[in-house]
Amino acid sequence: QVQLAESGGGLVHPGGSLRLSCAASGSIFSINTMGWYRQVAPGKQRELVATISRGIYAVYSDSVKGRFTISRDNAKNTVYLQMNSLKPEDTAIYFCNCNQFGSTYWGQGTQVTVSS
Repeated sequence: QVQLAESGGGLVHPGGSLRLSCAASGSIFSINTMGWYRQVAPGKQRELVATISRGIYAVYSDSVKGRFTISRDNAKNTVYLQMNSLKPEDTAIYFCNCNQFGSTYWGQGTQVTVSS
C-alpha cells in the first residue's frame, strides 16, 4: 500500500503562484508514474493536470501547459506542481496520484482557490 499526502494549497489572487507537494510513504518501491488531477466541484469528474514518469517525462493538459510545471524527486518519493499565472478557473481540489504494479493510489486532496 502507498499513502500520499498533499500540501501547499490555499487562496491566491489571479496571476499569483502556488507550489503543491505530494509525498509518498508506505510500500514506495517501484512507484511508476506520479501525477496531479483536479476536481472543480463535487460530483464532477477528476481531470488530468499533469503526470510525470519515473524517468521525468512529463505530460500536461492543454489548459495548464506553459503555466504549470510538474517535477519529481525520486530520492524523496515526492512530486511537485509549480503553478504560475493562476486563473479563477484553476480553482479546484487538487489530488495527487501514483501508479505501482498496476494499482493506482490517491491522496486526500488539497484545495486551491484563485480569487480576488
